[in-house]
Amino acid sequence: MDLKEFKEKIKLEIVSRIDKTYFTASEEVIRQRIEVLFNNSIKKNREFSLFSRLEQQEILGQIINEMIGLGPLEELLRDDSITEIMIDGPKQVCVERSGKIERTDITFKDDEHLLYLVDKILAPLGRRLTQLEPYTDARLPDGSRVNVIRSPLSLNGTVLTIRKFNRQVLNVSELVKLTALSQEAADFLQACVKARFNILISGGTSSGKTTVLNAALSFLSPDERVITIEDTVELHLGCRYLVRLETRSPNIEGKGEVTIRDLLKNALHMRPDRVIVGEVRGEEVLDMLQAMNIGHEGSMTTIHANSPEDCLNRLETMALMGQPNLTIDLLRRQILSAVNLIIQQKRFSDGRRKMTKISELGQVKNQDKLEYQLKDIFVLDRNSEELVAADSPPSFYRILKNKLNYQNKHWDKA
Repeated sequence: MDLKEFKEKIKLEIVSRIDKTYFTASEEVIRQRIEVLFNNSIKKNREFSLFSRLEQQEILGQIINEMIGLGPLEELLRDDSITEIMIDGPKQVCVERSGKIERTDITFKDDEHLLYLVDKILAPLGRRLTQLEPYTDARLPDGSRVNVIRSPLSLNGTVLTIRKFNRQVLNVSELVKLTALSQEAADFLQACVKARFNILISGGTSSGKTTVLNAALSFLSPDERVITIEDTVELHLGCRYLVRLETRSPNIEGKGEVTIRDLLKNALHMRPDRVIVGEVRGEEVLDMLQAMNIGHEGSMTTIHANSPEDCLNRLETMALMGQPNLTIDLLRRQILSAVNLIIQQKRFSDGRRKMTKISELGQVKNQDKLEYQLKDIFVLDRNSEELVAADSPPSFYRILKNKLNYQNKHWDKA
């Protein structure tokens, strides 16, 4: 038996004997328990005692590091160039770098080894993965978001996805340098935020919605009282009067859940100047529209949609989930009254993330029916791949010009 076989054999023995409740204890308690189990295994197995004391201590140290941390994932979590970790069963670990998926050399011994790692993530949160509850969401201490699903729902075995918390927040100047948007569009966005227009940031998964929201929030006045509501804290604001609210998942008994909608309702009683929601994805959209309509101008959120038109359809669908008796005409009046701008984000096949449209939301009547009218203010030029101003200005251009001294030479010539 070589050192590698020795390590794997004794580690499996320790894993099979350690009580999973230890994962909720301090690192020192876990370390002591592992040392006790390690020494007991050495005494019971003669083949283990053939290795020198120095070799035994070296293996013990490696096992402790793997069992206290997240084992083979620690290296990936420390790598700032990696934005996502995708484990599609024990034999395939992939990462996302610069928007592209790469396969790593990391593997797990078997599905049990991978489930052991999952237990370490979930145990401190009071959660567990079973065949009756084979999927769940969680987060790591650093804020990284975790999703896990196992058999019988996953035919690949246990699938673990980690979206790493982005410690680096890109400001508007950096986004312009990366050609994610043009300087002209950035200046317009700044004016709209300062004018307290309500803004929806729309886009597909991993298209840069939160990055743009963070950039827009950098334009807020430090003297405003801002309330942010998120599933996982990702927004970074420099406001002096900032209140952060975060949702809570149900405990192991299915109790204690606090949703975005719960927090939104509560936030309206907290005297906010603006309400910022990390993402709306359900019936809470009604409360978000209410916040925008009753004196909290300048509120912002993100939504999963592939176009501004799709964004409006999704708003209607989600609102009707919470209040199915609401008429379409009344709902559209609320949306039209609440939303001023829709910013569309897109992730391209080469991994680049760009702003593709900034659209103004208006209305038009068609045979006594109220319909949306979207006017593109900035559009991504296919040739130059730059976000350029449309020929005609938005309807509120005079407001920006008179109140904020904002000027756009292109529109002044029109």
